[in-house]
Amino acid sequence: MHVPPATLPRRLLIGAWLAIAALTAVVVVTSNLDVRTGLLLDVSVALAALGLTALLFTRHTVAAALGLAALAALSPAATPAATAATLQVARSRPIRTALLVAVAGTLGHAVQALWHPVPLPLVWWLLCDVAVHAALLGWGAFWQERALVLWSLRDRARRAEAEQEQRVAEARTAERTRIAREMHDTLAHRLSLLAATAGALEYRPDADPAALAAAAGRVRSGVSDALEDLRQVIRLLRADGLDHAPDLDDVAGLVEEAREAGSAVSYDAPAAGSAEVPPAVRTTLFRVVQEGLTNARRHAAGAAVRVELEIGPGEATVRVADDGGRPGAPGDGPGSGTGIVGLHERVTLLGGRFDAGPRAGGGFTLAAWLPWDR
Repeated sequence: MHVPPATLPRRLLIGAWLAIAALTAVVVVTSNLDVRTGLLLDVSVALAALGLTALLFTRHTVAAALGLAALAALSPAATPAATAATLQVARSRPIRTALLVAVAGTLGHAVQALWHPVPLPLVWWLLCDVAVHAALLGWGAFWQERALVLWSLRDRARRAEAEQEQRVAEARTAERTRIAREMHDTLAHRLSLLAATAGALEYRPDADPAALAAAAGRVRSGVSDALEDLRQVIRLLRADGLDHAPDLDDVAGLVEEAREAGSAVSYDAPAAGSAEVPPAVRTTLFRVVQEGLTNARRHAAGAAVRVELEIGPGEATVRVADDGGRPGAPGDGPGSGTGIVGLHERVTLLGGRFDAGPRAGGGFTLAAWLPWDR
């Protein structure tokens, strides 16, 4: 891949042109100290060379270089400009084009030596001519390759920086999603329990005082548990981690809390095998049950809920199903819709399957299958 070098600053271009002009003037003067007959030719060639030099740093570089090589065959006045042209083409054009210009410059100076007096024997002059143009070609190619390497390094640095920014943005998004999921999975469950208990108190003001006191106690206990869950989330935000990750043993506590809040919940606990379940799978199974009970209270108040948890060799299955609830029973209102999305992400990350949807006979079902290495 050919990458043109960066455009030279205008001050540098002007300086280069002035330097070539000065060298050209020196050549014209020194070559005509004794012979005055070639002065007009040298001056004409010098002016033409200076005019073509201005085109070396444009898109006409190759044409200008070939023109200077032709002028070098007429007079040594074009030698400084022709030499600079060979170097400029070598540093800014492909090697084949640069080689063509170097050969043209070599031939131009060889022709100049055939009819114009030179300070060295002709053979040595030709050897020096070839050596100089070969050196210019190599120098320009090295210059171009160096510019290509620097451009490549800068491009890689820019891409690496962009990729790093993208990774940071993705990490921030993932962390925000994780925090939002934890907040939903913990606080939403507690608050839905409180709402269900408060709803029972609101619709049964004539209940037995002992029952009212027990319900008020559950509200107080629920608020205390919600505050503790909030502290857990705050510790998570501070990157301190959770003191207690939910476990399969806590599923029975979820079921008992739901029953105390007035829900009819049946629970088929696994007979054995829970000890071999990895911690991440245990937490996810707990969250599925938690979300299923929360959804049943929110969208199907008064529904009978069945929780099934099975542990097999290298896999676990959990299912939470409700029967749709009683028409007109008070619920907690619409949710945020992020709970099921969060569960799907949890289960998918563990290589499992997650299903959520209405049942054929009415109601709603959450189901998840989670594997692990045996």
